[in-house]
Amino acid sequence: MTTSRRPFVVGLGGTLRANSSTERALRYCLAAVEKQGGRTRLFAAEDLDLPMYAPHELERTPRALKLVTTLREADAVVVGSPGYHGAISGLVKNALDYIEDLREDPRVYLDNTPWGCISCAYGWQAAVGTLTQLRSIGHALRAWPTPLGVAINSADPIWAPSGELADTEQARSVATQLELLASQVLAFAQTARETS
Repeated sequence: MTTSRRPFVVGLGGTLRANSSTERALRYCLAAVEKQGGRTRLFAAEDLDLPMYAPHELERTPRALKLVTTLREADAVVVGSPGYHGAISGLVKNALDYIEDLREDPRVYLDNTPWGCISCAYGWQAAVGTLTQLRSIGHALRAWPTPLGVAINSADPIWAPSGELADTEQARSVATQLELLASQVLAFAQTARETS
């Protein structure tokens, strides 16, 4: 498969703290995408430190322009958010709001684009609630949320101090889910390409 034909998957999410659990999960999923033949680009930590989205303002910072330009080129998107008070973080929501700049593109917003979702929270209620919100946002952006979304309970022993997945049953389950999410995103991207 040539580089130009390999699906391009954009990951977006995490916190302003580099190497957060959400960023680790996104990195693991994107690494699985690359192992399966895709190309990737991650926007996390300081990449997401953007001014509050203002649709009436025409000026965009270089970071915001890079995000919008890269999303415009994406064959698929994987979004990860921490669950803050049972909802997606303001940081991730603000970054997603910049997709409004794609409203007049030939592909409006992320129409017909695979949309993978990952949520991390200290407890299942916030993790699942956040995952549901991410899926709803994908629908609003005309994307295709994958059948599998990955909710991670950060109270479980998922990450080793090194930043890698821990050697626990819970971590192995998360790894399997993130790899399956990568497979679904790539399969959907191929289908979207063939039907466009």
